[in-house]
Amino acid sequence: MNSQLAKDTKVLIVDDQALAKGYMKYSLEELGFSDITYVDKISLALTTIRNQRFDLIICSYNLKREQDGYYFYDEIKTNGELPSSTAFVFISADTNSDLVQSIIELQPDDFLAKPFTVKELDRRLSRVLARKKALREVYLCIEKNQFNRALSEVELFLANPKNAEFFPLALKIKGEMLCACGNFAQAKEFYLAILKVQTFAWAQLGLVNAYLRLDEDESAEKLVLRLAFKPDSQLAAYDLLTALQIKQNDFETALECVLMATDISPRNIRRHKTALDLSRITHDYETQFEAAKKIVRFAKNSIHDKPENYLNVARSGIDYAMTADEENTDKLVKQANEYIKQLKIVFPKAEVSEQIKVINVRLFYLENEKEKAQALMNQLDETKWDNEGVDALLDKAKAFHELGLHERSQAVLEQIEFRCKNHSDQGEIFLHYIQQEMNEKSTIKSSSRELNNVAVNYYRRGDIENAISAFTQAFTVMPKNVSIALNLLQVIAAKSAELGATKVAPQLVKKCIATVENGQLNEEQQERYHKVRAALDGMG
Repeated sequence: MNSQLAKDTKVLIVDDQALAKGYMKYSLEELGFSDITYVDKISLALTTIRNQRFDLIICSYNLKREQDGYYFYDEIKTNGELPSSTAFVFISADTNSDLVQSIIELQPDDFLAKPFTVKELDRRLSRVLARKKALREVYLCIEKNQFNRALSEVELFLANPKNAEFFPLALKIKGEMLCACGNFAQAKEFYLAILKVQTFAWAQLGLVNAYLRLDEDESAEKLVLRLAFKPDSQLAAYDLLTALQIKQNDFETALECVLMATDISPRNIRRHKTALDLSRITHDYETQFEAAKKIVRFAKNSIHDKPENYLNVARSGIDYAMTADEENTDKLVKQANEYIKQLKIVFPKAEVSEQIKVINVRLFYLENEKEKAQALMNQLDETKWDNEGVDALLDKAKAFHELGLHERSQAVLEQIEFRCKNHSDQGEIFLHYIQQEMNEKSTIKSSSRELNNVAVNYYRRGDIENAISAFTQAFTVMPKNVSIALNLLQVIAAKSAELGATKVAPQLVKKCIATVENGQLNEEQQERYHKVRAALDGMG
């Protein structure tokens, strides 16, 4: 270790184990470090880095008492609180596959497995700090969002043969700065030139991003599909695939991609939130419910743990229950109530009484207690709406719609849309969902629970036209519901028999068939489906 480099380095250690603290302090002092700050909690670490600047942060991955290292790093990196010139090193005694995958995804400057020797610490820290020192001017420009200047600095760096040791990293930064400056055509040519020399994963992923920005979606898709099969680029490839499918409004495929990514790296809260929003758009209520539960599970004891997570599980459970049979409805209602109980235990001082009232309104409606639901709805304090989050307002909009108060429902949705467009961090996916809800709820007046019954009554009266219309509305908001898909196919078959051919919405027929064949049918449904399918096939 260069003695002057060690002396000039300001170090923060984040670890909650006294023995680890003692050994790390001894090891660093042996290497010549003297300016060392130690904290044992993430809350203290956050306060410390917000008041002081450090050159090196060494953090335990597995903090036990509070929020762990994974979420600490994720938080400060996402919020821009980790300067590019600051080195971040994880240490951990655990090296299981989940941890290794998380480290690959987070991409800290280094990772040290315990136990390690002073010699090993010397070698690893020397390499990390030398890298940060060599590219310091570039990093300082990036920290100030001076991307054009950073690009100039990195090009000067690459022009000096003395820096050859750090050229791969400098080239990676150059590609990132070209994209940060909006020079996507130049970035594309740069990445292609790099790949002619060596197939770096970062260059391939950068090229995909450049293709997407240049609307060369076909080229982006071909390359990113190959990257999705490589361990070192798999997660980033799924993220890019998700972005590509969202861009093309193929939300079903986007949801599949993000779910595959969450299976590989389940601790990433942001992906679960993306899955939640995509499942809302696709009306996949079961996946929405599971995503909400995973957010609670993985956010526990972390900086992401908050009352809204528990409320969203209850809300998602009610959404799912609206489309379920009676047996599953009871189970979902029970789970929704259980998460409300957990919320009150974990956050006893949380001011969520209004949100819980709305949840109870929807639970009363589920239990066919409409008068109780309406009475409780009348107790809501409308003066507090401006202070409520978009998820709370969305739940109100759903409650109003279910009780037949359609104008009030639309007014709340319009308020949410206004917030999303002007001062919300919800993102484009959530905005798309809200606009979809506004459109659907303006044309579909019945609740999802009522739609199927309305359609069945039309069919029993022989009113095929209105039965098709009602079942189509039901299938629009419940595209995963096998019973509704089968009922819609049956009335389409009846209508087609009158016309002598299947001229009623062939794409709709295909979607219904896909839902039925991917679902679970009882014996009666299987027999009905075979008859309906034979009739439809017979008419071409």
